[in-house]
Amino acid sequence: MTASRIFLLFGTEEPEPVPRRLEAGRLSAELVGGNLRMIRFSGKEVLRAVSSLVRDRDWGTCEAAITELTVEEEEAATIARYDARFRAPDGAVLDCRATIEVFPDALIFDARFTPDRDFETARAGFAILHPIVGVAGRAVTVQHGDGSVERSVFPDLIEPWQPFKDIAAITYEVMPGIEAECRMIGDVFEMEDQRNWTDGSYKTYVRPLALPWPYVLKAGETVHQAVRLSIRQLDAVAVVATKPVPIEISLRRDQGKLPAIGIGLRPDEAGDELLEAGLIRVLGARHLICHFDPGAGHGAAALRHFRQMADTSGAAVTLECFVPCRRPLDDELGEIARMVGDSGLRLASLAVSPSVDRQSTPPGSAWPECPPLEDVYQAAQRAFPGVPLGGGMFSYFTELNRKRAPANRLAYVTHCTNPIVHAADDLSVMQTFEALRDVTRSVRVIYGDKPYRIGPSTIAMRQNPYGSQTKDNPSGKRIAMANRDPRHNALFGAAWTLAYAATVAEAEVEVLTLSTLAGPFGLVAGPGEPVKEGSPRPLFYVLRWLAELSGGEGIAIETCVADRVLGLGAELDGTITLLLANLTPNPETVTLAEPGRRRLLLLDEGWFRNGAREPEARPHESADVVLPAYAVARIEIL
Repeated sequence: MTASRIFLLFGTEEPEPVPRRLEAGRLSAELVGGNLRMIRFSGKEVLRAVSSLVRDRDWGTCEAAITELTVEEEEAATIARYDARFRAPDGAVLDCRATIEVFPDALIFDARFTPDRDFETARAGFAILHPIVGVAGRAVTVQHGDGSVERSVFPDLIEPWQPFKDIAAITYEVMPGIEAECRMIGDVFEMEDQRNWTDGSYKTYVRPLALPWPYVLKAGETVHQAVRLSIRQLDAVAVVATKPVPIEISLRRDQGKLPAIGIGLRPDEAGDELLEAGLIRVLGARHLICHFDPGAGHGAAALRHFRQMADTSGAAVTLECFVPCRRPLDDELGEIARMVGDSGLRLASLAVSPSVDRQSTPPGSAWPECPPLEDVYQAAQRAFPGVPLGGGMFSYFTELNRKRAPANRLAYVTHCTNPIVHAADDLSVMQTFEALRDVTRSVRVIYGDKPYRIGPSTIAMRQNPYGSQTKDNPSGKRIAMANRDPRHNALFGAAWTLAYAATVAEAEVEVLTLSTLAGPFGLVAGPGEPVKEGSPRPLFYVLRWLAELSGGEGIAIETCVADRVLGLGAELDGTITLLLANLTPNPETVTLAEPGRRRLLLLDEGWFRNGAREPEARPHESADVVLPAYAVARIEIL
């Protein structure tokens, strides 16, 4: 049977919801799943989203079942109404009646929530997402609940804590002479810098984090909230709608060397990893990031497995080691060091983190009992003398930003990221690169030129620092906090992987790990995927190309539309190699003026339909390169 286009692009047959456009005059928005996104005035983004969200007790998203949707398009307004039903994991139901009104200069989103029985939630109500591009570092006026006014700026570097609290309204300029006011009604709102999680937004949300959570909405009691967006024209300026522009790319040869590529190993995948060990050499990965957690039962057998994988692959080993911190640190780390020695495993580096730091400590919450990181690092150095020591967080930048590792004893700093903490739709996942740039920029400000490693970072979530578990996803859907994501297996995952590498390249990352070897985070296809079971997934070729370039002088690729195409390159032995990724479901044409004979390799839908074999380079005469949906291109200039 011929695979569908959507399956080749996303690894799932589940279509994304089709948005309904709501507009009045120059103000427009897209209605998707009961929420608004892409709220624009004359084509300029004013708000990224206004969402009526319900989280379960573990911060998982309760999906809304939408019924009775009606849209009335009048001469001066568009009005949408619908009912939504949210169901918690324990079966409790929260019903919502929502009304959205769009006028030429205002938008009102009104929601009334009523539970059928006591409903336990970490958050229920509105979240407003403000864009980053054109807003970060710019002036903002905040009106507080008591009527006082604060004049400030949106954070430039990523703020670990809430930049603004007790918000009644927030006002900022969206373009010269045009001001937007967003006013919240019905509860106490505050803002967090969602770039911490690589979300491309600042989020103003209901209910302060300092209040207890989860909390209970009482049976039969209605909660009313509303958001009102007002557009004000301050000056008599001409507002011209933006138009698509051609994508011209230019090269900048001051990038520095590109990172070495790492591959993650996990004891729970040991059997499959042994079967696929030879793939590490084929890929050209130079580092094995070996996950070791005594609290999960990892011990001597896991270390012997890592040694076997190192012997087979020839790659350097980093032990990613959780420290239980329940006994004296010298006893715990000394015991781990003896097991490492007995296994014959040679460590190129060691990264340690207290076990309690795998869980996030939100603002206002008490920090769990934990030895000072300085003491943990000293004990690790005593147990592993001469082994370069890394530290930071094995979870996400959020946790590193809030609990900053003392760098004086560290050979390198490390963290991971995950793009589906809050949202899992295709657009939101690709928009995370807007924030990832600021993540690496913030790390460099905090830690200077300290060697810097990232990963393993994948679309699917390895662990959930914000709840008791990740979300199972047996049906292969787009689910926030899911422990497997079908897009990892398809063209989308290949494009995401390259875009990630391109985004962090300027930070001069030392080691970049964007995959494990086996399993749902890995390189090898399982049953029911776009490529044949046991074959390399598309992102394998992207990582192999990145590994080939890791020793070369990096070349930055600059485009005028970083939300549509991203890329990087390097020069090796007189050949310039450029890698480009299309971040969109639409074909994109890029123009490259660099002279020379060219060869082109494409990972795209056509490559899939021709058997997804080893990509072959073909001569390419034109300066234009057409990138089909979520395609990855390799361009060699001789």
